[in-house]
Amino acid sequence: MSNERILVVDDEEQMRDLLAKVLDRKGYQVAVCSDGLEALAYLEKEPADLVITDVRMPGLSGMEALRAVKELNPDIVVLIMTAFGSIDQAVQAVKEGAYDYINKPFKIEEMLLTVEKALDERRLRHEVSALRQELHTRYRFENLIGKSRAMQEVFTLIEQVAGSRSTVMVYGKSGTGKELVAKSVHYNSPRSGKAFVAVNCAAIPAELLESELFGHEKGSFTGAIATKVGKFELATAGSLFLDEVGSMRLDLQAKILRALQEREIERVGGTRIIKIDVRVIAATNRDLKKAVEDGTFREDLYYRLNVVPITLPDLKDRIEDIPLLANHFVQKFGPESNPNIREISKEAMAVLMGYAWPGNVRELENVIERAVTLGKGPAIQPVDLPSHLTGGSNPVDRALAKEATLEDLEREYIAVILRRTKGHQIRAASILGIDRRTLYRKIRRYKLKLGEE
Repeated sequence: MSNERILVVDDEEQMRDLLAKVLDRKGYQVAVCSDGLEALAYLEKEPADLVITDVRMPGLSGMEALRAVKELNPDIVVLIMTAFGSIDQAVQAVKEGAYDYINKPFKIEEMLLTVEKALDERRLRHEVSALRQELHTRYRFENLIGKSRAMQEVFTLIEQVAGSRSTVMVYGKSGTGKELVAKSVHYNSPRSGKAFVAVNCAAIPAELLESELFGHEKGSFTGAIATKVGKFELATAGSLFLDEVGSMRLDLQAKILRALQEREIERVGGTRIIKIDVRVIAATNRDLKKAVEDGTFREDLYYRLNVVPITLPDLKDRIEDIPLLANHFVQKFGPESNPNIREISKEAMAVLMGYAWPGNVRELENVIERAVTLGKGPAIQPVDLPSHLTGGSNPVDRALAKEATLEDLEREYIAVILRRTKGHQIRAASILGIDRRTLYRKIRRYKLKLGEE
C-alpha cells in the first residue's frame, strides 16, 4: 500500500469517481474535491503529495487553484487536466509550476504513467533535499585534500570563483577529481541550496545526448511515450556539470552555445521557449585548444566555457599529497570494511609514493580500498598492495623484492623523492617529513647523487 496521497479536483462527479477508482486500485490514497475552494480548504487541513485538477471549473479555476496550491505548499506536485480547446491554458500552467498536463479524453495507462513520473520527481526532490546538508559539508573546498602548491592554487581559484556566476572549465586527466572540484564550486556558491546535475557527455550515445540535456516532448520520436524534462531544466537555479564536454558533436555544441548565450532552450520536438537560470561547469581530459584547431570543437563555445579555467595536476606531480590522500582513504574505508586496519606502514607508504599512478587519485582510492579489505592489520603492508605496485617496477619495489633492510629502503625512498623533485631539496625534505639539514646528512650518508637512478 502506497503512503502517497493524491487529491483529485473536478466539478464532474463521473470524472472524480473514475480517477479515484483507478488510482485507488494502484494503491494510492485518494481524496476528491468538486472545486478549487474546497480543495484549498482540504489542503489546509490534510497533506497531499499530488493534486490532479481540471483547468476549467466554476468558482476557482484550475489555474487559480494551481497558484494557490503552490503558494500554500510548493512541495505539492500539480497535474492539470484539460480538454482539447484549453491546451494554451495547460501550457501556461506548466510555465507557472504544474508538472505536466493530461488531455481529456485520456488513456488510463498514459494517465497513470504521468502520475507515476510526477511522483517520481517529487521523491527525487525529497532525496536531494535530504542529502543537501551532507553534500554541502562533504564538498566544501576546505575539505578537498592536498597540501601541494598545485592543489593550494586550485583551492584559491575555487574560493575566488564560487560566489560568481562565471562559467568554469575544469581540466584534468581521468581520475584527478574533476567532478569533485565542480561540486566544490557549486556547494560553496549561492546556488548550493539548489540542484547539482551532472551529465557525462562521453557516456551517453550521441543520438540520445540532446534529449538528455534539453528534454523532449511526447511523440517527438519513436519511443518518446511521455514528455521528458532535460538536465538544463532540472538544474534550474542550480548548476549543470558537463563532464567530458570535448566529446560532444558539433551540432549539439551549437545548441549548448545558444543555451548559454540566450539562457533559453527548446525541448526536442517542441516549439515552446523555456527560460533557464543555470550555471554551467564543464570538464574535459582533452586539449580543447587543439580540438578547436582541428575543427572538432567550436571556437565560440570554447571561449564561452573557458571563462575561468581550473587545471588539476596528475597525482605523480603532487606526490607530497599521497600520504594525506592514502590515510584519508584508510579512514574512509576502514570502519566499515576492516576496523583492524588503522594506518599504513612506512614500507607500504614508500611503495605508494614510488608508483606513477596513471589512474591518478581514483586509482589510489581503489588500491587503498582493496588493501583495507584484504589486509590483516593493524597497518597496511606492502604484501597487501596489488602486485603491479610491488613487482619491481621502481627502486623501492626492487628493494622490497630482495628483502632489503629498513636502511636500504630509506636510501631508495629518498632517492625516489629526490628524483621526483628534480633534486629540489627543500621540497623533497617537506615530502619526507624531515628538515633540510637532516636530508642533507642522509644524502651524504647514503652517498646519493641528485638525479641518480
